[in-house]
Amino acid sequence: MAVKITASIVVYKNKPEIVLNAISSFLASEFNSLLFVVDNSPENGLKNYIHDPRTQYIFNDGRNLGFGAAHNIALKLAAQHESTYHIVLNPDVYFSKDVIPELSQLLDQHAEVGMAMPKVLYPDGRLQYLCRLLPSPSTLFFRRFFKIGSRLLTAKNKVYELHFSGYDKVMDVPFLSGCFMFLRMEAIKNVGIFDERIFLYTEDIDLTRRMHKSYRTVFYPHVTIFHIHERSSYKDVRALLIHMKSAITYFNKWGWFYDPERKEINRNTLLKLTQ
Repeated sequence: MAVKITASIVVYKNKPEIVLNAISSFLASEFNSLLFVVDNSPENGLKNYIHDPRTQYIFNDGRNLGFGAAHNIALKLAAQHESTYHIVLNPDVYFSKDVIPELSQLLDQHAEVGMAMPKVLYPDGRLQYLCRLLPSPSTLFFRRFFKIGSRLLTAKNKVYELHFSGYDKVMDVPFLSGCFMFLRMEAIKNVGIFDERIFLYTEDIDLTRRMHKSYRTVFYPHVTIFHIHERSSYKDVRALLIHMKSAITYFNKWGWFYDPERKEINRNTLLKLTQ
């Protein structure tokens, strides 16, 4: 049976109450919808908390496939269900029931939009700067290993995160966060699903970049979600190593210091936003 909107949440040892908030947020929307919860955890205990018939629980037999590969399981199922749109959701997001209908309407009215992301706030109401230019190796290195303190680094980071835009208008952005990706399935068929060589952390850059080359990738600030956003790679050595490996895979694919396409995309983005 065809559904208009599908979504997927990939979990890995997340607290059930956190995941259930994300699930409830999606199911609260008045749509013909289907949600896939893909569990990379060692055990399938979360299954006991999921009862809504619009939700399908998928346990990967204790294997952690990574973020992109696990979401790809759901994207392939979404294609089988002939869904029009698919939403990639983090397990630590929650939102009101107006978010999905308004983003759906946006893509209904603008066929050139392949991906959209709403405004993202911390639970205390602070803005998360998740609209970004395409990163260079030095951008990721300095952001990870040096606290933004010097005027030069702070200024460069604010440009990279597009602070000057005010985050108060619709804008086309080449890198949108994977915490909430509202995707047109027809566009996904054309540009491809997540690159499974990337285990975690840079898969959203890669997918947005591929989408941005053929479609508009839009930040839409007129609806808001909340994202807990713990940034585990800043706290856990293993997660840091995964982050580094993913960055290497990304730059091997697109180019390290010589990436003229990155330069052109970033220049055009800045020109449009400062006109």
